[in-house]
Amino acid sequence: MKYAVVTFGCRVNQADSLGLEEELLAAGAQPVSSDRADLVVVNTCSVTATADQGARQTIRRVARDNPSARIVVTGCYATRCPDEVAALPNVVQVVANDDKPRLLSLVRGVRLQPDIPSFDGPCGAAIEPGVAGRTAFTLRVQTGCDEPCSYCIIPSTRGQSRSVPLAELLREVERVCAAGFKEIALTGVHLGSYGRDLSPALSLADLLRALDVGPAKAGHYGRDVLFRISSLEPMDCTRDLVDLVAASDRFAPHFHLPLQHASNRVLAAMRRPYTLEQYAAIVDDIRTRLPHASIGSDVIVGFPGEDDSDADALAEYLDASPLTHLHVFPYSDRPGTVAAAMGGKVHGAVIRDRSRRVRDIGQRLTDRLWRSQTGTTRPALTIEDGSLAVTDNYLKLRIPPGLPRNTWVRVRVDGRDRGQLV
Repeated sequence: MKYAVVTFGCRVNQADSLGLEEELLAAGAQPVSSDRADLVVVNTCSVTATADQGARQTIRRVARDNPSARIVVTGCYATRCPDEVAALPNVVQVVANDDKPRLLSLVRGVRLQPDIPSFDGPCGAAIEPGVAGRTAFTLRVQTGCDEPCSYCIIPSTRGQSRSVPLAELLREVERVCAAGFKEIALTGVHLGSYGRDLSPALSLADLLRALDVGPAKAGHYGRDVLFRISSLEPMDCTRDLVDLVAASDRFAPHFHLPLQHASNRVLAAMRRPYTLEQYAAIVDDIRTRLPHASIGSDVIVGFPGEDDSDADALAEYLDASPLTHLHVFPYSDRPGTVAAAMGGKVHGAVIRDRSRRVRDIGQRLTDRLWRSQTGTTRPALTIEDGSLAVTDNYLKLRIPPGLPRNTWVRVRVDGRDRGQLV
């Protein structure tokens, strides 16, 4: 059987899709493009209305370009609106997030044959660097979220916070490293809550310590494996955790700390459990202790009740901040959230103008990072065809060809997007 997996949204979805692809490969299925596949799995996001729309458009495009394809849809949009998704063309199965681990067995239970050949044949290849275009491995250590952010639908689509036991994670890291991966991104829906639900309770810092020294001392994997920490809520980025990153070359000097807004009034309406002053202290401390670190953030523009002074506060803080990358989300109602019922909705044209202003600031922040890094030398991992490399502090550089994918190199940053091997 020929298959394709199309993934939207966060790294948790990417990790889920990677696990699904491994199962499909082990079952003897063959990866192809979606226009040639017998089975297409669409792993959806629902963080914004735009994400829902993107999933619908993709499903319709696959059905149009590949009329014989059977489409299975999973992820947050499929969980939130299963009937709406089921009505889309060629969709034969809708699988909620909680059922993702059983997706293949559920698909086998649908009468797909004779349209789709069996994928119960001999075991295929295991996952390895380069499969599905991925050089780094995305490891989901936790899922679900217990935070009450007023704009967010994800707790209702992912459920309560649930952590993977530490011993199970360490075994998975050993397996992934044995398969040849040299970078592992640690991810979760609320990554910073890792371990709180375990017995005995643990913390994300406990996990990092185990990854840094435990398995390495046991000789289970080499020191050439880099761990990259995915998005962390600001209140979870503790001094202990920053100490670990600063002290060890095992962890990438790369943080992503969603701010969401720089107006304390708006942050309170969003039900974010910190103030701008607390957030600023965290990122200022990281910049002081890790001058070369990349520090990304998410911001929401046009939240209900946001006025011109709030928008100015956001722009002014960002412009002067030590952040290096911004993901800008124009606010859109998510039915069922507290924010959806709020008054003071901001007009779409105003949201677009404010979003443009913030994106321009984000571009300036990234330009500043490139200027600061020009002339420096960083470790980097080659990706794609080997002529691109991603540094530990998350710069993507074009380098001279000739090296294979998944090779550690030292690269001098010559300018934006350009590097030389040293």
